[in-house]
Amino acid sequence: MQRFIKNRLFLGILFLAVFSLNGLAQDTQITYEHPDHPPTMNELLKWKEVFTYEVKFGFFKLGKVQTQILRDTTYRGQKVWWLRTKITSNPSIPFVGHEENHYNTFFVKTDSLPYTALYWRDDIDDRKFKAERYRFDYDNKKVYYSEQGKAVDTLSVTEPSSSGQLIFYYSRLFAGTNKPYRLPVYLEDKMGYINGRNTTNTEMRKYDAFDQPVKTYYSYGDADIDGPFGFKGKYKAWYLADDLRVPVEAHAKVWLGNVKVKLIDYKKEPRKE
Repeated sequence: MQRFIKNRLFLGILFLAVFSLNGLAQDTQITYEHPDHPPTMNELLKWKEVFTYEVKFGFFKLGKVQTQILRDTTYRGQKVWWLRTKITSNPSIPFVGHEENHYNTFFVKTDSLPYTALYWRDDIDDRKFKAERYRFDYDNKKVYYSEQGKAVDTLSVTEPSSSGQLIFYYSRLFAGTNKPYRLPVYLEDKMGYINGRNTTNTEMRKYDAFDQPVKTYYSYGDADIDGPFGFKGKYKAWYLADDLRVPVEAHAKVWLGNVKVKLIDYKKEPRKE
């Protein structure tokens, strides 16, 4: 039971964080060369970004989430980008203690929207690598799901998809517009959709990552999937009204109640060729 609660908690935190390092980042990290329109994937990938979020339930700190694209690589003869999210728990949480999980996605950049080629989770503190894995075979319209190296199920895939983590970049391509999006997601051995709705509505909000309040765009949506940690249904998200649409905050309801994810540090530097 304790292991079940720990895994569900961390998957839930990940799912919330992707919508939305220590020491405070400076506001010079924000650029406004073209804040009137969202970035392309090419523009996002020019930067090596590192994001750190704090996850809270009421006054309780559940843990921290750090997300970054490590590098480009090759997978099955195709160029992909390696996106990793690292979650560490607050060890004082009952039934959880110290927990560290790494969530990894190999995704393909296209001229329009990115899609996932491979997703896997490493349970670092228990030394269980590839604890779960989804391999997307678009040529044969299949998704192969395995746990700790053992095949579990084969699902059908008919369109470019994700296992949830990619929405961290996917959603930024629409933030600050009136364009909706619909992303197929494979989780918990099932397929569902995240339906995102964006607005051009702005508001000033304060985050530890920046010295002053920043202008943000508001988005919202719903997930018609049985997501981890009881996540399902409506959510809210805020993105920085800058060139890169940095995800700064997300709210969603899980079985614990209302959980909030907020950016506490942000760093970027030009990615080396």
